[in-house]
Amino acid sequence: MDIGHSLWLVSPEIFLTVSSLILLMVAAWGGEKSARLVTILSAAALFGALILLMALAHMPEFKDGASAFSDQYRMDAFGSASKFLIYLAAIISLMVAPRFFQGGGKYRPEYPVLILFACIGMGMMVSATDMMTLYIGLELNSLSAYVLASFIRTDIRSSEAGLKYFVLGALASGMLLFGISLVYGFAGSTSFAVIGETLTGDLSTGPLIGLVLVLSGLAFKISAVPFHMWTPDVYEGAPTPVSAFFASAPKVAAVALTARVIIEAFGGQTSAWQQIIVFVALASIILGAVAAIGQQNIKRLLAYSSINNVGFLLIGLATGTAQGISAMMFYLAIYVAMTLGSFICVLEMRDKDGKSLESLSSLAGLSQTRPGLAAAFAVFMFSLAGIPPLFGFWGKFMVFDAAVAAGMLPLAVIGIAASVIGAFYYIKIVKIIYFDDPAGEIVATGHKTENGLIALLALFVSPLGYLAIPFMAPITTAAAASLF
Repeated sequence: MDIGHSLWLVSPEIFLTVSSLILLMVAAWGGEKSARLVTILSAAALFGALILLMALAHMPEFKDGASAFSDQYRMDAFGSASKFLIYLAAIISLMVAPRFFQGGGKYRPEYPVLILFACIGMGMMVSATDMMTLYIGLELNSLSAYVLASFIRTDIRSSEAGLKYFVLGALASGMLLFGISLVYGFAGSTSFAVIGETLTGDLSTGPLIGLVLVLSGLAFKISAVPFHMWTPDVYEGAPTPVSAFFASAPKVAAVALTARVIIEAFGGQTSAWQQIIVFVALASIILGAVAAIGQQNIKRLLAYSSINNVGFLLIGLATGTAQGISAMMFYLAIYVAMTLGSFICVLEMRDKDGKSLESLSSLAGLSQTRPGLAAAFAVFMFSLAGIPPLFGFWGKFMVFDAAVAAGMLPLAVIGIAASVIGAFYYIKIVKIIYFDDPAGEIVATGHKTENGLIALLALFVSPLGYLAIPFMAPITTAAAASLF
């Protein structure tokens, strides 16, 4: 395959790379004055990457997927759908960032450039078909994320979040690399296809340990139990727009990467990885639900909510079927909308001095001071809880239906039972908003950008979201089919 064909396949990443390097120079020469311009141009670059992505997806020769650089990178429906969600989430995260940071005079043009670098890494992650490409993409995303978490240097919580993320991320990377080296030693290749062809039958101890270590490293990236310990601290300490970004785009990339590794590299070893994924899924659902109950900080609560939702996503992956992967992708799209909407609502929690508020008690009586924000908050919370007829219910229904169809009825039953626990703290927030005596802390400081995004995302996760099923279902079905 010629180099031109390969370069065309990676054109979204190349476009973002060139754009980010140019914008880095603009940031260096323009200083802090250029922050808003760089943000607008970064969002435009992501829109450009989306256009390239859709152009590639609609070309006949790429309909069934095409490989680049000696089968180290693959452009297919699964990667395209994942990148679409990643770029869209990144654009929304960029749109809400300037107002948050400018309130304290801490916004700098490096922020949007770091978001672009992270998106380049995530694009490589979801299209990787080789362990080397996987690791390069993963580390490019992670290094950008460490800086983003500690972006407010004068805030001790932000610095602490970045340090914790870096130390634990380095540990996870070490585990992942050790696992990759073991798999390479026994398979003789880092290619997913070769690994899948070589590691057949019952796995010996060596490659089995390699599989466990690889899955452990990836579980850290998706913040699944028992590798979730960084999530509440980082989400709480990082700037709120960064937390919104972490909970959406990198989550999509890590879940998609995990699915590709399992299906393409270890697809023939279902008995080896399925029990691991089932345990991690149930542990994430239960711990995410139980640990969130006592939280008083809304960002920590949403961090445990993220862990809880990863468990539901992994139920779809645990089936190992095209229906399960399709359900996982469908729920992932709804999850991104619910999570981004929730965090943007948190961004709107400000007192009369413009200071950010994060405690649950600050939400008391919000329905009287900000009825629109209160209604949107309630929609997102009920949707996250999976209460019908909101769209979040349909996402959960799809993954449970896939589990039942795959003969994993006990997994579906336990998942449904555990989701009832999680509903408690979501409904608790709604109760505080509508029935507690007004705290009077949050003032009406709504901004048209944030208000517009909140309204748009709330409409998507409301019952109106069901109108999108005829458009979303074929995309997620095609994405899942491209893995098998």
